[in-house]
Amino acid sequence: MSLSDFQASLDAKSFSPHDRPHVTAIVAMSADGKISDVDRTAARFPSPHDQQHLEQCLATADATLFGAGTLRAYGTTALIKDPTLLAKRHQQKRRPQPIHIVCSPSGQLNPAANFFKQPLSRWLLTTTTGAQTWQDLEKFERIWSAPTRADSSLFDWPQIVTELLAFHIHHLLVMGGGQLVAALMAVDLIDDLWLTICPLIIGGQQAPTPCDGDGFSLNEAPRFNLVASQTIGDEVFLHYQRLR
Repeated sequence: MSLSDFQASLDAKSFSPHDRPHVTAIVAMSADGKISDVDRTAARFPSPHDQQHLEQCLATADATLFGAGTLRAYGTTALIKDPTLLAKRHQQKRRPQPIHIVCSPSGQLNPAANFFKQPLSRWLLTTTTGAQTWQDLEKFERIWSAPTRADSSLFDWPQIVTELLAFHIHHLLVMGGGQLVAALMAVDLIDDLWLTICPLIIGGQQAPTPCDGDGFSLNEAPRFNLVASQTIGDEVFLHYQRLR
């Protein structure tokens, strides 16, 4: 299956297979599996083909989720700009852009960032403490104090993702970074994984990867099935689906 064939199939796909939204993670990485350098510089190495691919995936999403580190690195978020994709969303009676949800437990974000000037709906997923900074700033449409696990202060991701259905979010696109992907992977919430392999080597033991966190043992590592691949120029696009 080619990328174009898969993108066409997304339109007909149901994104509520169970009792929670369908979750897709999309990541561009170097040939040695890094999503940035040790300084966590904004990763602008993917090609225009990858940008188009990202827009196509965004166009299928009801909401996108990304970490505060990703926002701090770029200062903005990815938008759908392709007129054809925007027209299609209009025909589907959907807002031009998916809801953009920033995950920041501390709530420490720059209110002057260009992200807050972009034409989209912004949500903040944070803690009770993190929410206090933003209550009176009118920067976010929704400020969500996330539920936490009973045995720790960690976010209760299964409950968080399930609650998104109440807001008619049936397809959630996760755009990184590695800590966020790892947190969702650890509780088996990633259904689809899109990887773009880019032609450079970054290296560095401390450079972030698509899935950071504590890692998995080989026996417990989540397994995926390769369902689509395509080479465009010097980049390889891979689409995996979770084996359960």
